[in-house]
Amino acid sequence: MEAGTISRFVQPTKATSSSVANFSSNSSMCCPRTRLMPTCHSAHVVRETYYDEREIAVLSSEPIIKKICVLGGLFLHLPVHKRDIVSRAFCPVGLYTHPGSTIESSSQTAEEKIGVLLLNLGGPDTLHDVQPFLFNLFADPDIIRLPRLFRFLQRPLAQLISVLRAPKSKEGYAAIGGGSPLRKITDEQASALKMALETKEVPANVYVAMRYWHPFIEEAAHQIKRDGITKLVVLPLYPQYSLSTTGSSVRALQNIFKDDSYLSRLPVAIIESWYQRQGYIKSMANLIEEELHNFTKPEEVMVFFSAHGVPVSYVEDAGDPYRDQMEECIFLIMKELKARGINNDYTLAYQSRVGPVQWLKPYTDEVLVELGQKGVKSLLAVPVSFVSEHIETLEEIDMEYKELALESGIEDWGRVPALNCTSSFISDLADAVIEALPSTMAMSTLTSTGTEEGVDNDPMQYFIKMLFGSLLAFVFLVSPKIVSAFKNNIL
Repeated sequence: MEAGTISRFVQPTKATSSSVANFSSNSSMCCPRTRLMPTCHSAHVVRETYYDEREIAVLSSEPIIKKICVLGGLFLHLPVHKRDIVSRAFCPVGLYTHPGSTIESSSQTAEEKIGVLLLNLGGPDTLHDVQPFLFNLFADPDIIRLPRLFRFLQRPLAQLISVLRAPKSKEGYAAIGGGSPLRKITDEQASALKMALETKEVPANVYVAMRYWHPFIEEAAHQIKRDGITKLVVLPLYPQYSLSTTGSSVRALQNIFKDDSYLSRLPVAIIESWYQRQGYIKSMANLIEEELHNFTKPEEVMVFFSAHGVPVSYVEDAGDPYRDQMEECIFLIMKELKARGINNDYTLAYQSRVGPVQWLKPYTDEVLVELGQKGVKSLLAVPVSFVSEHIETLEEIDMEYKELALESGIEDWGRVPALNCTSSFISDLADAVIEALPSTMAMSTLTSTGTEEGVDNDPMQYFIKMLFGSLLAFVFLVSPKIVSAFKNNIL
């Protein structure tokens, strides 16, 4: 994902429990602090991490850590970082739903209609879609976090950045077939999940909603309402929570639901993160073990976890738990592998950074060069924050990073496929949905206080700000020197 682009305007917003999701404004909880160690072992860092359990009214599904906080029957657990702030083939299932991305079950009773909403990033279907997709991405205030004073520039800046970045992004999508496969794969995951739920005798309609491209969250919400769903489980397809992924999608969902009389009363459970689930951990370990067997000397292979990065300011200033959750995830995967007698060296790095701001380190490209210099000859890349193949696995890892690794002295390269529709993974997602069902509660109790707080309701003020922002963007576009400096220093 292309985030963190505007460095000089970025002012991260402090994340509190209410800014993630606050299901009850008049309930409070006091949860003990849990110490988990170590969260990660890599060639770069070993550190202890403390996790706070705060007042977060969103279900986090992880069976290996006891859920302690309870609010109206809703089991809660969100690890927050230690700072004091709150198969290569895509899928065997061939169903690709269009339009609406709804997998419907015909056997539901009239008394209860269960729905599952899968949330994902989205991606352009064609090269023509690249620029508007990028605009939607950069117009999200959870991606470019402007200070309140400059938020009226959000859309003009998004337009400017999307126009300037589109040519480079089109090259990447052209290299993988002319568009993103994410929509097709997510639809296939939805179909597989529906069948897994039916096998477990829990018939449900499964919907797909993308944050930045079709089908948008609004489209899925309308379909959920038309279908008369009486209980909904929201399942973001991001194993680890981040403000810029799950946080952004959940906030958008809350804003849509709270303004609708039907949806605001719909009982909903949100599975906020699920990287600790045994089904997910074992599925990842299975893929790694299988790929290691393809090497001549499997025991000498460096297991290289590459996760999507976020700006450091998100973690240190805005309270994003993403880094700590990622490190614990790697620790759990390697623990599972060691239990199977696999004791390979491993490391974690972060990819996909853009702009001059500091992102989570170490960087994937820099670590690949360092490993080559240290004499590592065999390397297995593991895209750990992605459960579907898309541009950052198919182009960034398979093409850019593979080429860099081979140039740096690594001779034997392998890559673990994304989970896609792996049966054990889909079955575990179905279990997570079933576990969440008893914890649903009406979203009318939510008070959404996301990044878009303070948006002007006065049409005249909005018009003036948009006019000023558009004029400023026009000045950028017509000045070659400014455009050149913007490309060199920001993009």
